[in-house]
Amino acid sequence: MRERYLEVTFRQGRVLAAYLYLPRTAGAKSARTERAGDGLLVDFDADGNAIGLELTAPTRVSLDQLNGALARIGAAPVGPDELAPLRAA
Repeated sequence: MRERYLEVTFRQGRVLAAYLYLPRTAGAKSARTERAGDGLLVDFDADGNAIGLELTAPTRVSLDQLNGALARIGAAPVGPDELAPLRAA
């Protein structure tokens, strides 16, 4: 996968969780997970590359908190437009 994208999961019409997929090699799978803040986890593959961010409490994760986690793993920040689907839900 070349570009990152946001996937939002709903249950009974309400946002349950979200996942920000990061660019990764084909077939990369999560080998370990680290907490990156309240309601935010980072998944890493077996080689230690960040492959995605789990937003387990998407309504509590701020743009600043998400961008802080992205900066720590060396990824580009997200803008408000990239999170618009999450905020609209």
